[in-house]
Amino acid sequence: MRMTFVGALVAASLQLFAPSAVAAEEMADAIAPKPAALVADQIPGIPMSIVEKTRPYMEFRTASFVGWDPKTKAMLVRTRFADTSQLHRIAKPLSTREQLTFGDEPARSASYAPDGSALLFQKDMGGNEVNQIFVLEDGVPKMLTDGKSRNSMGPWSNSGNFLAFGSNKRTGLYNDIYLMSPTNPDNTVMLVASTGGGWFPIDFSPDDKHLLVFNYVSVTDNQLYLIDIANGTARKLTNSSQPVAYNGLKYAPDGQLWAASDDGSDVQRIGTVNIETAVFEPIIDEKIWDISDFDISKDGRWIAFEVNQAGRSVLKIYDMQSGAVRTVSDLPAGVIGNFKFAPWGELGFTLNTNQGGSDSYSIVPETLAITRWTKSETGGLDAANNVAPELIEITSFDGEKMSGFLYRPDPKRHKGKRPLIINIHGGPEGQATPRFLGRNNYLINELGIAIFYPNVRGSTGFGKRFTALDNGPFRREDSVKDIGAFLSHLRKDKLINKRRIAVTGGSYGGYMTLASMLRYGNTLKAGLEVVGISNFVTFLENTQPYRRNLRRVEYGDERISEQRAKLEEISPLRRASEIDTPLMVVTGANDPRVPASEADQIVEAVRANGRPAWHLLAKNEGHGFRKKANADYQFWASLLFWQKYLLNGDK
Repeated sequence: MRMTFVGALVAASLQLFAPSAVAAEEMADAIAPKPAALVADQIPGIPMSIVEKTRPYMEFRTASFVGWDPKTKAMLVRTRFADTSQLHRIAKPLSTREQLTFGDEPARSASYAPDGSALLFQKDMGGNEVNQIFVLEDGVPKMLTDGKSRNSMGPWSNSGNFLAFGSNKRTGLYNDIYLMSPTNPDNTVMLVASTGGGWFPIDFSPDDKHLLVFNYVSVTDNQLYLIDIANGTARKLTNSSQPVAYNGLKYAPDGQLWAASDDGSDVQRIGTVNIETAVFEPIIDEKIWDISDFDISKDGRWIAFEVNQAGRSVLKIYDMQSGAVRTVSDLPAGVIGNFKFAPWGELGFTLNTNQGGSDSYSIVPETLAITRWTKSETGGLDAANNVAPELIEITSFDGEKMSGFLYRPDPKRHKGKRPLIINIHGGPEGQATPRFLGRNNYLINELGIAIFYPNVRGSTGFGKRFTALDNGPFRREDSVKDIGAFLSHLRKDKLINKRRIAVTGGSYGGYMTLASMLRYGNTLKAGLEVVGISNFVTFLENTQPYRRNLRRVEYGDERISEQRAKLEEISPLRRASEIDTPLMVVTGANDPRVPASEADQIVEAVRANGRPAWHLLAKNEGHGFRKKANADYQFWASLLFWQKYLLNGDK
């Protein structure tokens, strides 16, 4: 029978579309390429179908405020256009970002000279935290340090002739304090030769005759010293019989030293420090809330400060002339950071919210007028559609009050009771805050998984008493019991599926993940730990020597037999044979904080018991993945893990 014109057209169309359908099917079955530096042990290949589904959530950017260019009044931000975050300059709000650094490794802290004549920044190699300091010369980075020691940038002198920095180049262990002329780095003078602790330069006096430094003994104990630059003599300013912490120290133009400190209080207040008597006099008191940081305008008129309200940031402006305090009320709920006054009076800062991403802003202190400088891409997705977190408050096993942030999936899209992942922060001197979740928004928005970020005892932001509640080996497991209290509360939630709950965390949160799997394994479907501690004794013995004493203050001293025995007792590795919950471990081979051996030994022990233990190792990363290709693959691997053991329920 003769084929009609329409029939011929349909047949031709079928032939035309058949190859693409086959190609689509082949793509669904194809395996995504793995970055060369990653080793995926027992982890299945990543289907390209998952890559395509998640792609919009992988392509977000952030733009963190870094500082101001005094010469051009441009803003300096850190953002990523390729695989790593680099420095960019923005001439005016929402204008094109001019990339300044181009490297395989992320550019970290940076600052301009006071007159804008030089830009210095630091970066490490493969996450090893052995930072080197560079200066940009005609767009080309020139290394100012030796390429071998660990260095940390401090403040510029007010004249711009010198940079204070810390370096371990003398001993290979502890930070000494140096002065360097960036135009002549060979002209470097050591001001402080340390014998331990964490020494850092803080600020120059307005006449550049003195340098304020502190020794970080612990999160609640910072000791202040004033160095006479002419003769190198040091005078200790802190004479309190009790440990005192400082979350900011800055000279005002009139020479008065200001500080955010918990001296005489459970929470941190802003006040002045008498250089002669070392007496702290509080001026700004937020009563039950910590003041996390502050800055002073160059003319000495304004103090901008951040109030930490259970993790949410509130930005306030203090008028030095009148004593009035005003709240910047037009900012959405989120986290504020990195704020700094420009020489001309504008305050720059980063604002991070899950419904707005993470971008750079400025504010005029006189009027509180807000200007957005960057609008970062979120993979074509509207960040406003992301869920806002809910503050959850509970009473723990011993009556201690604590809280956390719960991100619930949209009930209109995801009906019924939802699976839950409990994500525990590291530190332990850290804090879960209501910030942009990036890739994890895929879990919430598309898979309908709720995520809860708890602040267990030992977290910062709730006063020094709360921060010290987990100190030492004999109180360490109290923080694990806090997870049990949160679990008990969340399992009763009518919108949570109590049979599908998992736990994850990084660094100290990795230890908490393993410890929670041991204590609450019968209520958890799976656990994923990132660069976590598996044995406190081997961790303390193998972490970088410069960190060891600092960590002993928090966890305990493995050299003392009684403490060593308790540290062994509470270490997950000792009871690895009891881990019956599926485990995934993520490791950075160059991690100077939690050595890769901590992951190796827990993976080996769990597998010896015949239980699944997926292991993802990055040969070019340290304490967490910072290269985009690696971080993407880590997310895809974790997604397979959650699908298999949390959503599908295999065990």
